[in-house]
Formats: sequence, structure tokens, C-alpha cells
Amino acid sequence: MSLASLLDEARADLARTIALRRRIHERPELGLALPETQRAVLDALDAADWEIATGGATSAVVATLAGARPGPTLLLRADMDALPMNEETELPFASREAGRMHACGHDAHVAMLAGAARLLARRRDAIAGTVKLLFQPGEEGHGGARILIEEGLLDAAPRVDAAFAIHVDSSLPASHVALRGGPILAAADVISIDVTGRGGHASMPHLAADPIPVACEIVTALQSFVTRRIDAFDPVVVTVTRIQAGSAGNVIPRSAHLLGTIRSVSERAREAAHDGVRRVAEGIAAAHGVDAKVHVLPGYPVTVNDADFAGFARGVAAELVGPRAVVDMRAPIMGAEDFAYVLQRVPGSIVFLGVRPPGGAGEPLHSSRMHVHEDALATGVALHAALALRWFEARAGG
Repeated sequence: MSLASLLDEARADLARTIALRRRIHERPELGLALPETQRAVLDALDAADWEIATGGATSAVVATLAGARPGPTLLLRADMDALPMNEETELPFASREAGRMHACGHDAHVAMLAGAARLLARRRDAIAGTVKLLFQPGEEGHGGARILIEEGLLDAAPRVDAAFAIHVDSSLPASHVALRGGPILAAADVISIDVTGRGGHASMPHLAADPIPVACEIVTALQSFVTRRIDAFDPVVVTVTRIQAGSAGNVIPRSAHLLGTIRSVSERAREAAHDGVRRVAEGIAAAHGVDAKVHVLPGYPVTVNDADFAGFARGVAAELVGPRAVVDMRAPIMGAEDFAYVLQRVPGSIVFLGVRPPGGAGEPLHSSRMHVHEDALATGVALHAALALRWFEARAGG
């Protein structure tokens, strides 16, 4: 089977894919309950020959297609939720919901997977096994994938044997595909540090125990700790994103609060970072006669692509878009993904699809001005379908 026909069909169907993406983009929803987005998905799948399931603790949609012959099960996943931020793109289909925006491309993910559903339904006779499509809420910090796994997503008959996902990348040229085996995205943990001293009058700091300069020293020392105590080839990023303290210009507050993130790409470096942040904060506070309490809230684990599956996905992508449009990533990205929970349980891979608009560098993901080159969505549609069909061919041939 030539993959060129898949790309041709995806391009011929592009208007429908774009329409779904724009419908979802205009009405972004947050978290685990996404009723309007779920309705859009169900409408898009209505004409396709898929068994549909909804329910549970989230607005997820799971669509199942049994092939013409028995065989293994492959999961294809798209996340659905938006981000809590205002959109500033001025697009005609920009978000109509204040404080909500699809700035990470999840609207495109849904549209591409729905388009792939139509391509795969037409080729049911070529499938020796079962395809499951997961339209998943709650990726942006809510752990939707973990919740669905706990509800039995991967173990429900027929049990999932492998999984694949596409994430758009607005910095990558349109229709290029980037991937790597092994760690591809970081673990993301939240750090919260409470520095408690003794308040007083700003004109007499010697009679107080000012937590503000201590908090500032902790921030600076954390950067030195990363560069001097963490292996440069097993990287960690520690970023303090918020400092809160004080209420007036002439009052030394009793406490200061720091909030930030730790990113790592191995469990060894993750543990070292957790221990080091505690040691640095508590040590500096003690040296100044104040107290520091460090709280680490574990977040998503490292997203690890199975090396063999990533190699297989690379081959399919090269066949579909050409070898020159496939990028071998030299290092992981320090963003995080809850698809990591899926890849902890079954072999699989996540890849990046370039959607950079023509004529510029493109706004990064999570930017209020981020937008995508919609023509590239046809490549994502075809890649989902191509990978599934080639995977079933390889299993049947083996």
C-alpha cells in the first residue's frame, strides 16, 4: 500500500479537518469536563464506522474500530483541553471565551485524529487487529491520562498493546516531523518554598528577621546549584516563577513565598534536584536565622519513547513526508506531557509535527499569539493513519 494515497485523501478532506479545529478553537474548555468539545468530537465521528464510548470521571471519548481480522490493539491519542489565558491572535475564529485559549494546539490534535478516523474506517479490511482512538481531556496539569488509565483504558478488552500520539510544534517547519527514542519530554514537578522570619518596621531591619533578601538569595543559589551539582548531560531546569511577600512599603513582612518548577529527564536527576532544592533553601534560611519549608509536588513523569517504536515511527514518517522532512532530535524538550503515563505502561511514541506559519519564526506554544499553519494538519491526519496501517502490516507479517 502506498502512503501517498493517504496524504491525498487527507488533503482532499482538509476543509472538514480545519472546520472542526476552528469550532473547537472558538469554544475552548479547561480541565477534565469538556462537554462542548466532546460534542464536537462525537459529531465528527458520527458518520464513521466506530464504536463510541464516553463516561467516567472525564469528558473523554474512546472510539474503537475492529479490523477485518483479529490481532493486536493500537491506541492513537489526541488531547482536548485548552489553557487558562487570553487569546491575542485576532484570528476570525479566535476564542470567544475570556481567559481561555487553545495555545498548545490541542484543537489541532483533535481535528487530526478525527480526520484519521475517516481514513482508517475506509480501510477496515486492511486492519488485522483493533484501533482505539482516545480523545483525552485534562492534559494541561490535570493528569487526564492517569485518570483514564486508572479507569481501565489500557486494560479494557481488547487490551492496548502500543500507543502513538502527535503534538504540534509551532517552531518546526510545516509538515516536518521531529522525534527521538528514549526521553523526549521532561518530568515536571512543582516547588513551593515558605520562608518565615520576623516582621518589623522597614526603617529598623536589625530588629526584624527579613525573609525577602533570604528568598532572593535562595533563588540565585538554586541556579548555581543546578550548574554545579547536576550533570550537564542529564539536565535539570529549576525556575522560580513567583515571589510573594509584603503588604506595604514601610513594613517588613513575616514571610515570603516562592513558587516554581523543576524539570528533569531522568529519575536520577529528578531525585537529585529535589534533594538539592531542599538543602539549598533550608541551609540559606538557617544561615540567616529564619526558617524555610520546602514542598515538592510531583507532576508528570519523564515521557520516554520506546526506542524500537520510535524507529518504526521515523520510518513511516520518512515514507510519508520524505526523509528530509524528518528531524532527529538531539535532546529532549523540557516541556512535559501526561502521555508519559501511557508510555510507562505500553511501548509507543509521541512525535512532533511542524505547524509553523509561513514567513516567520512562529509564536511558541503557550503564547497568547500562537497559531498554526492549517495546511499541515493534513500531514498529521495521514501520519496517524499511515502509522496504524503500517503497524498492523508489520504485526501480521511477523
